[in-house]
Amino acid sequence: MKVLIFSAPSGSGKSTLINHLMQQGLNLHFSISATSRPPRGTEQNGVEYFFLTPDEFRAHIAAGDFLEYQEVYENRFYGTLQQQVDNQLAQGQHVVCDVDVLGALNIKRHYGARALSLFIQPPSIETLRQRLEQRGTDAPEVIEQRIARAAFELSYAPQFDKVIVNDRLETACREVLQAVKDFLES
Repeated sequence: MKVLIFSAPSGSGKSTLINHLMQQGLNLHFSISATSRPPRGTEQNGVEYFFLTPDEFRAHIAAGDFLEYQEVYENRFYGTLQQQVDNQLAQGQHVVCDVDVLGALNIKRHYGARALSLFIQPPSIETLRQRLEQRGTDAPEVIEQRIARAAFELSYAPQFDKVIVNDRLETACREVLQAVKDFLES
C-alpha cells in the first residue's frame, strides 16, 4: 500500500482534483489528521479528525509521533500522526495526505519510494489571484496573504516528485489520475 501526498497554494484547485481522484475506485482513503481545535457541528473523534487538547498535542510532538504538524495559531495545532497512516496502510488502504509544502516534504522523507508527492500549481500568480477573487470568500488583505504564501510555496515545487499545472481542469484531472495510476501500479 502506498501514500499519496498533495500540496498546493490556496486556489490551485487541489481539492477539486483530489475529489475527482477519490471517485475513481482506486482504494484511496484520506489520512485522518489530529487537531487541537474543538469539534464543529456533527464532527466525531476518529472520523473527521482526532481531537486532542493542546497539551495532548504537545505530548505527541515531544514523543515524535507526528509525520508533520503545524501550530496555525497559538494553541491551534494540526498534524498527521504516523501511527494513523501506518494503521491505514496495514489495513490495505492507499492513504491520501493533503498538507502544506513543508509537511508534504516531511511525509515524503519518511515514506520514501512508498510515497508520491504531487504539487498542484496554478498557471500563474495572476491566475491564482483571479481565482481567489472569483471565489468571493476572502477579504482583499486575506487574498494578499494567500498570494504571498503562494510565492513561498511555489519555491518548493521542484522538490516534489511530480508537478501538475492546473490550467485546464479536465487536463489536470487526467494528468493527476495517470500519475497516481502509474505510481500505484509500479
